[in-house]
Amino acid sequence: MKLFFIGDIVGKPGRRALRVLLPAVIHRHDIDLVVANAENAAAGFGVTRTVVEEIYASRVDVLTTGNHVWDKKEVMEFIDEYETLLRPANYPEGTPGRGTVLLSARNGCSAAVINLSGRVFMKPVDCPFRVAESEIRKLRNRTNVIIVDMHAEATSEKQALGWFLDGEVSAVIGTHTHVQTADEQILPKGTAYITDVGMTGPFDSVIGVEKEMVIERFLTYRPNKFDVAKGDVRLQGAVVDIDPETGRARAIERLSLKCAEGQGIF
Repeated sequence: MKLFFIGDIVGKPGRRALRVLLPAVIHRHDIDLVVANAENAAAGFGVTRTVVEEIYASRVDVLTTGNHVWDKKEVMEFIDEYETLLRPANYPEGTPGRGTVLLSARNGCSAAVINLSGRVFMKPVDCPFRVAESEIRKLRNRTNVIIVDMHAEATSEKQALGWFLDGEVSAVIGTHTHVQTADEQILPKGTAYITDVGMTGPFDSVIGVEKEMVIERFLTYRPNKFDVAKGDVRLQGAVVDIDPETGRARAIERLSLKCAEGQGIF
């Protein structure tokens, strides 16, 4: 089974990159399941119903999120309607939406996706390690293929979760920091791991935002509006080959694909 996990989609350029580049990736790598982090997909912050539908139309199967999931207030009105639109599973009990989904991939194999949020340098949500254990126990008799999106700031927290879940899940994929790391590997017990899978959006930017706006914030410490940048649009992600019988990963490959000039710009 082939998984393609797409790094954080940023605004219109990121969504355009999906439409332009994703079909070829699915064809070339014989992809069975596409998961994408979409918490920055609507103008750089949050998601809307229109954006969710647009991303699904680009052949993404599961959308994960993170700390920006509630940035567009309208998401509260529709998040329960989409089984494959996730928010972190370790948010407090009673939070709208769901943090885990079980579905059938294109090859007929059942697979589960768990969305988690880190706590280091982020909001003090429930323990992602304990919540992961609990969710895995619920899934154990239903599928061997379990993918975890660890949406976290601290590299150490992501790495620790990878080792903690080695052999328990098929892949631990880091998101949130928008900078693709070069540490993709198969851990000793068969779990694919990467600290950050990267960003899908404009790279002539500071993590997707117009450079001048971010520099001004650092120089003056005054709040200012952040706009999504437009130039050098790329799609980043990782392809993971998983044995559906055992749930163990066989290989992981980073991808970073660039749109031709003008393809990712509105």
